[in-house]
Amino acid sequence: MSVENNIKKYREILKPFGAQLIAVSKTKPKEDLLQAYEAGQLAFGENKVQELTEKAEALPKDSEWHMIGHLQRNKVKYIAPFVHLIHAVDSDRLLKEIDKQAEKNERIIPCLLQVFIAKEESKFGFSEEELLDFLKSEDFKNLKNIKVVGLMGMATNTDDMQRVKSEFTGLKALFEQIKAEIQSENLEMKELSMGMTSDYQVACEAGSTMVRIGSAIFGGRNYNQ
Repeated sequence: MSVENNIKKYREILKPFGAQLIAVSKTKPKEDLLQAYEAGQLAFGENKVQELTEKAEALPKDSEWHMIGHLQRNKVKYIAPFVHLIHAVDSDRLLKEIDKQAEKNERIIPCLLQVFIAKEESKFGFSEEELLDFLKSEDFKNLKNIKVVGLMGMATNTDDMQRVKSEFTGLKALFEQIKAEIQSENLEMKELSMGMTSDYQVACEAGSTMVRIGSAIFGGRNYNQ
């Protein structure tokens, strides 16, 4: 199937769940992204800053750029002027740097806080306890140029869908707890970014509002590019 057909297919699949499709375009040429754009896809996810900035220059200006990968603090400045949403904010130090760079660009940057839900040491994120403590702190409340709009999580890379379901369900419960218990000017819990090509259906059933799909839209990736 073509990129256009794949975009339409996954939009139809996600529609009953009310989940937004984030087309993960890492390592893919801008020609593929333009095909997706022409099919009506505006939201693109990248996991490397340099690739994100290059593609943002090349694509139409109404495209939305989502930083979905691990973000180093010294690279925030390159995406701060235009990034639509940063998904994987995995530490208070990173959030403070985003706030600083957002202030320089006279904007408020929407962010998702990444929670460590997988049984894998390679994943990043806050623990539940760290996250709740941070969101209740004055340190967090003093950040004026970011808005935390939800949570993001990556499940364990496994064929055991019961485990994946349990991890996503736990993240949804934490999302609802924060929504009910914590009030702050810079906090508005509305997005839950979980689910990729291999587990998006389980994520949607657990309450995901944003699904990150790449290879099922653009085909397999060549990491040697």
